[in-house]
Amino acid sequence: MPLSALALVVLAGFIHACWNIAAKKAGGDVRFVAFTSVVLMVFWAPVGLWVGWKQVPAWGLLEWALVLASALLHIVYFIVLLRGYRKADLTVVYPLARGSGPLLSSMVAIFLLGEQISALGLAGILGVVGGVFLIAGGPGLWKAAHDPQQQARVRTGIFYGGITGVFIASYTVVDGYAVKVALMSPILVDYFGNLMRLVFLTPTLLRDRQTVWALWLQQRRYALIVGIFSPVSYVMVLYALQVAPLSHVAPAREVSMLFAALLGGHLLGEKDRGPRIAGAVLIAAGVMALGLG
Repeated sequence: MPLSALALVVLAGFIHACWNIAAKKAGGDVRFVAFTSVVLMVFWAPVGLWVGWKQVPAWGLLEWALVLASALLHIVYFIVLLRGYRKADLTVVYPLARGSGPLLSSMVAIFLLGEQISALGLAGILGVVGGVFLIAGGPGLWKAAHDPQQQARVRTGIFYGGITGVFIASYTVVDGYAVKVALMSPILVDYFGNLMRLVFLTPTLLRDRQTVWALWLQQRRYALIVGIFSPVSYVMVLYALQVAPLSHVAPAREVSMLFAALLGGHLLGEKDRGPRIAGAVLIAAGVMALGLG
């Protein structure tokens, strides 16, 4: 991977972890997703319109279909992610969500497409499994559950983290195809994908407007952070995809898990930081090995 692409991915990982912490603190639902989409649309309108002025009129059916598919996958991804954040710890949901995407892609390629895997790739799978084990509680899982409520919270985090990973893998493939094969601008893929998301999300803002306004007043600070900074991190990744293989960029994105494990435990006061940080490191190492192997 070129050094420039790696630098983009690492910086994007830090930004991604930061806005996910803001999303966790917001504790929002689909209406929060709509708030962030409105912020993104307004704040980044000058850039989106300037870049798209000449390019968008030339789009055909393929380009619009890719943007639509990306929009729908991102909506479901964000809703599932926020639900996981409401019901479980960020230091469980986030690493599993980020780590399971590349793992799922590799497993599909091996078992359904007949691709071969090297010893390094197999070690990567074992690393991801080991990381999941540590994040879920580590050796303590073998002991009698002294806190059933916490055990249930961890299992919930594992469930939502895994489902989120499915949608991460899906939108990564769609958007990667858009920028590498269809040669679409990463900025336009993200900005116009957001406009389409807003079409589907607007009805949630029009129902019970009094409640929506009250939620906006409570969550606007976090919505501004997510709406402004989330496109920055993702557009960086899409630009990296233009100059580096997807199989390398997707695993490298998992460096964000290290930032999330460190920042999430410190800023959110979540427990069992040691095993979860070790698990995040193992997952990051595992997905990097998958990308190389």
